[in-house]
Amino acid sequence: MSSLLNLRSPEDCRWDMVALGEVMLRFDPGERRVRNARSFDVWEGGGEYNVARAIARTFGLRSAVVTALPDNDLGWLADEMIAQGGVDRSHVMWREADGIGRNTRLGLNFTERGFGVRPARGLSDRANSAASQMRPGEVDWDRLFGEEGVRWFHTGGIFAALSTSTAEVAMEAVEAARRHGTVVSYDLNYRASLWASHPDPDAARRVNRGIAGAVDVMIGDGHGFETCLGVDLGKPTTGDGSGLGAFAFAAAAEAFCGLFPRTKVVAATLRRPTTASRNDWSAAAWSAGELQTAPVWTDLEIMDRVGGGDSFVSGLAWALMNDLSVEEAVGWGAAHGALAMTTPGDASMVSRQEIAALLAGGDGRSIR
Repeated sequence: MSSLLNLRSPEDCRWDMVALGEVMLRFDPGERRVRNARSFDVWEGGGEYNVARAIARTFGLRSAVVTALPDNDLGWLADEMIAQGGVDRSHVMWREADGIGRNTRLGLNFTERGFGVRPARGLSDRANSAASQMRPGEVDWDRLFGEEGVRWFHTGGIFAALSTSTAEVAMEAVEAARRHGTVVSYDLNYRASLWASHPDPDAARRVNRGIAGAVDVMIGDGHGFETCLGVDLGKPTTGDGSGLGAFAFAAAAEAFCGLFPRTKVVAATLRRPTTASRNDWSAAAWSAGELQTAPVWTDLEIMDRVGGGDSFVSGLAWALMNDLSVEEAVGWGAAHGALAMTTPGDASMVSRQEIAALLAGGDGRSIR
């Protein structure tokens, strides 16, 4: 049992982790642009789901996803991919589809990896998706967290931003997890384009602040902290607006914990892009008034940056579930994220042994 997070015993729980979020199909044109592609690789992915998948595939723990899929060929394809990812689907809700996507559909995400001075670029086609139509009261959270038992619950700001109702579902789930003694993590994952569609212009701040009070582990970047805290953190020290430098992060995390004292760990990736394919990469965590930082990978070569942050979260969570220190946990998360970005697709293709080897000082020499 972790003295920091007071995790439930694995013997008392069916699941080590459950994630709540949308699962989309990602269409990857490889080295081409979306605008002139003639073929795509297809992956499943989602900011919250990716964490649960890595917990299962990379770290060998028991995970499940709570989401909704349309009952058609695209939904079945996503379901097949989730199964291949080792994530349980018994809490997937199926929606009757009308055949043309008018009443419900599967969200699609077209993502260019970027290269050199051309940045990575995402184009989402997700309106009216099955997950965005989830409503409070549809999931028996007391059965999931109480009768089945969950050690760690993860959700985030992408799912909460999909619609007014998904924000309510996220709050409902977090409150239920808290009632049953389940550790809760939340990734702010702020996306202005998603929140812009809400009728309430203050929805992002109101929703995130409402959820933050029940969170044990908070993940965020500069935009997310500014939105959730409602304060101006100044110009991020990474120089590109994508995140915070370590000391600016520490100030933001300390302010956050002052507002939300339940939170035990605040963490973030620290990225300074030189080009789309070369980044300085690290991570930091704030806990018990102390800043812990991971090693810095300077000029890290990136094949596909999507999913790097989610891999960080899964590595951090696995380490904390195994009662490692916060310093060790942020190192595991950063190393996992660094390795995950060397492969294509949203989901991690990394083994736990590879992460351990990188942390031990491994390099890029051939393994024979």
